Order: sequence, then structure tokens, then C-alpha cells
Amino acid sequence: MSKNNRGKALWKMPSHGRGTCPVCKTTRIKLLYTRNKSDGTQLKVCKRCINASQDRVNGAQKVV
Repeated sequence: MSKNNRGKALWKMPSHGRGTCPVCKTTRIKLLYTRNKSDGTQLKVCKRCINASQDRVNGAQKVV
């Protein structure tokens, strides 16, 4: 049977969960994963950057 509720939470997010990844600078990509910087701030990153090194995450700046 089909799954009617798959991805429904994305439609309630601003821009449907899409934006620019602060680590790899890819545009129009889903930002669904949270990474913590060393100073305690949180960043939303893409699927490819969830496993990025902590140095790359610390060097990233939040994209507005």
C-alpha cells in the first residue's frame, strides 16, 4: 500500500526544508541534519555534510 504521510513534515518547514548548506555551500539542497559547532551553536547541514570533519563544521558560517 502507498504511504500517504511520507515527507509531510517537510511541507510545514520554511522553504520545504531547503536552503544553502553552510559547510559545502551547495544551494537548493535539503537541510535536515543538525551538527554542533565547538562553541555550542547548531547548524543545519545536508546529507553529504553530516559526516564532515569537525574542523569543516567549525569553519562554516551560518547562511542567511
